[in-house]
Amino acid sequence: MGSMELCTAPENGTAAAATACNGGAAPPNGGVERRLRSMAASASWAAHLPLEVGTRVMCRWRDQKPHPVKVIERRKSSSYSSPADYEYYVHYTEFNRRLDEWVKLEQLDLDTVEADVDEKIDDKATSLKMTRHQKRKIDETHVEQGHEELDAASLREHEEFTKVKNIAKIELGKYEIDTWYFSPFPPEYNDSAKLFFCEFCLNFMKRKEQLQRHMKKCDLKHPPGDEIYRCGTLSMFEVDGKKNKIYGQNLCYLAKLFLDHKTLYYDVDLFLFYILCECDDRGCHMVGYFSKEKHSEESYNLACILTLPPYQRKGYGKFLIAFSYELSKKEGKVGTPERPLSDLGLVSYRGYWTRVLLEILKKHKSNISIKELSDMTAIKADDILSTLQSLDLIQYRKGQHVICADPKVLDRHLKAAGRGGLDVDVSKLIWTPYKEQG
Repeated sequence: MGSMELCTAPENGTAAAATACNGGAAPPNGGVERRLRSMAASASWAAHLPLEVGTRVMCRWRDQKPHPVKVIERRKSSSYSSPADYEYYVHYTEFNRRLDEWVKLEQLDLDTVEADVDEKIDDKATSLKMTRHQKRKIDETHVEQGHEELDAASLREHEEFTKVKNIAKIELGKYEIDTWYFSPFPPEYNDSAKLFFCEFCLNFMKRKEQLQRHMKKCDLKHPPGDEIYRCGTLSMFEVDGKKNKIYGQNLCYLAKLFLDHKTLYYDVDLFLFYILCECDDRGCHMVGYFSKEKHSEESYNLACILTLPPYQRKGYGKFLIAFSYELSKKEGKVGTPERPLSDLGLVSYRGYWTRVLLEILKKHKSNISIKELSDMTAIKADDILSTLQSLDLIQYRKGQHVICADPKVLDRHLKAAGRGGLDVDVSKLIWTPYKEQG
């Protein structure tokens, strides 16, 4: 980063100090008093540098506003010559880990530096005031994620191992995408800030030129495997992890960049991958996928689900969920997603269960049981029960659960659940369950 000037603009009528960290001259026309303030500020800042891991400070984010951060890691810049020449990997304490990033010193307000504080302090105490619109937009895209399946020691180990993103960006097809989380790529890729993926076979390279050479030789124009659904420009391909092991492993590497909670499965033989694509005259371009175990003792009909960031908020996540249940219906089974769900996955599932169940309750005039709802939808009874309980639509009377379906209440909940996304045209699904495939 080299030596640089740290300057602040005058604020609230008070002249701000400005000087170079490497001993540059005081601002002209400043006077003795201003020079003294400048020297004091410079000495104060220099005492903090380089910032320690765990330091809390305000940082200028992409919205050009200051936000509270915690320093997770630090590194010397390529042009290191002084303690000012460090870059810092920071966690924005208001937001999900997916926004963690490397920042330069000029983005940090050193006047706000404080030592590490108790993690249990209420987040509200460190949150800046935001308008309701700003808060809603951030919350919609960056919902916090728990790790309910991990004990305290495992959680600490997970966070330590994955605390710093190793790949900052990827190129996939026509998109350059900022990554969200750490993914355990082979060691030889650790020094690559950006990776280039073939959008058809998912091989990845360090340089654009390598990708261009690869694309001249790669004869795939869609995911390997069988096309089991085509409706308009949407296609779904079923890929057997045992038959297409390299593709399955590369897909897992890619997905882990956007999923914080999942263990990376190297043994993809046990899984089927369902790749959703948008198709045009250049080929079939992946927009998202879900995976499922070939044989699940827990009735899981989905192991992992992801819609790639450029395609989010277009109804594809809801489509993938609906598709997984249509496969369960074809199998004659009830299904449930493997836990834990990702943060955005959990929001999508709650919305899907709410819409499907309430639409049935609206049309069904007579009494209906949870077992009947499960048979009709392939949704596991436990998921139906928890969904209806969260909506206060179920009561426990005389030893059994009773559904209370007032039409006005149903309409209110349906409106709150939002639109249902893209529909699955079951008539276009041509698929044989895995156990019947030979």
